[in-house]
Amino acid sequence: MIPEDKSASASSTSSSRSVLLWLVAIGFFMQTLDGTIVNTALPTMAEALGESPLRMQSVIVAYSLTMAMLIPASGWMADRFGTRRVYLWAIALFVLGSVMCAIAPNLQLMVAARVLQGMGGALLMPVGRLAVLRAFPREQFLKAMSFVAIPGLVGPLIGPTLGGWMVEYVSWHWIFLVNVPVGLIGLAATLRFMPVGDRFAVKRFDGVGYALLAFGMVAVSLAL
Repeated sequence: MIPEDKSASASSTSSSRSVLLWLVAIGFFMQTLDGTIVNTALPTMAEALGESPLRMQSVIVAYSLTMAMLIPASGWMADRFGTRRVYLWAIALFVLGSVMCAIAPNLQLMVAARVLQGMGGALLMPVGRLAVLRAFPREQFLKAMSFVAIPGLVGPLIGPTLGGWMVEYVSWHWIFLVNVPVGLIGLAATLRFMPVGDRFAVKRFDGVGYALLAFGMVAVSLAL
């Protein structure tokens, strides 16, 4: 009986790890996809919101800069509050931001919603990667991270095409609403399969250092 119990436990652990990989991979895909999917939809969105297409560039910049600013703090947050809790926050913020983008009546609220979406997106990959690091033994980590990274590379490639297709055949709103069912499934899967994650005794957050780093990243991004 003992060997059978060990075998069942190992099988259950392996299954949970596989689902965790898919969960983190899909999160990474959503994060990178939303960085480019709105590109081809900007003229249609500008017309719907009564704005100049040139001003719509702020919709893309707001998302990218928010991610650039928040990613450096993601590791500290995961250590302080636990990987699963922060990952749940990330998905919830991403879904909420997506819904707000879809219903935004003007450019100002659209940019604010993209900032909220960027906050969630900034936490998805770093915290998910940290969860994988802590769930997999060292000899399996490289293989696991290779699996997770592939969807993130595909997202930016198909984003403009997918966005153009949605604008042409559905509506630009679905560029954001498509994240909702995926996010809800992700929330349920996170609660079921992602380990809670230990909290660590972390040092006081270096607010000054973070502010300088965030300023530098934003300055470089704006300059580019």
